[in-house]
This record gives sequence, C-alpha cells and structure tokens, in this order.
Amino acid sequence: MDTGARLLTKSLTWQISGLITMTLIGYLFTGSFTAGGALALVSVSVGFVCYLLHELAWRKVRWGRRQA
Repeated sequence: MDTGARLLTKSLTWQISGLITMTLIGYLFTGSFTAGGALALVSVSVGFVCYLLHELAWRKVRWGRRQA
C-alpha cells in the first residue's frame, strides 16, 4: 500500500511530465508558448485532480492485491 507522500509524489511527477508534453503540443497547434502553456496548465490541473481521485478510489479496491 502506498503512503500518502508516495501517492502525492507519483501524482506530481506524472503531472509535470504531462505539463511539458502538453505545452509542446499546445505550441505546435497554436504557435505560441503562452497559449500552449495556458492550455497545458488547465489540462495538468484537471488531470492531477482526476488522477488523485482515481488513485484514492483504487485504494479501496482489494482485487489484485497480495498481502505482504
């Protein structure tokens, strides 16, 4: 079972990689790092909350876990 600190760290590192990726994709579509960055920030914010809620929900599911 992951600790709260591990869950938060995993969520943050995942979203940082998503922020970089989405900024580059936004730049390719808009030609502007400002617009691409704004799109990426919105995407990362929503994605972070969804990922965190998803992980918290899966903590309650016992299926597929082995006892240590």
